[in-house]
Amino acid sequence: MHRNNLFLLKFFALLFLLPGLAGLVTSAVVSTNYLQNLPRFPAVSEQRMTPRNIHGVIVYQTREEDQLLNTMEYTSVGIFVLGLLLGIVYLEKWSSVHQAEIEALEHSEA
Repeated sequence: MHRNNLFLLKFFALLFLLPGLAGLVTSAVVSTNYLQNLPRFPAVSEQRMTPRNIHGVIVYQTREEDQLLNTMEYTSVGIFVLGLLLGIVYLEKWSSVHQAEIEALEHSEA
């Protein structure tokens, strides 16, 4: 594998890892915000009837808030896992390239 291909693989791994991680952090902030600000009992007048368990505490949110946080969490996890898999492939390819270089160097010295 050429070094340019390794660079691209590393670039795409980071391209997915970093936004995925940022999305996970953002969803954690939103979840903490929900825990602090949303009611602990259903509020029919505000349409907050969808329960969410956050650290063992049940808060009630609207359907839209529930869908937004679920989408944010699942998308972030998917993007992060894709970046993680690309990173694992990158490390495997990088290791193979460097092992081949070491073996070539050993053969040239012998």
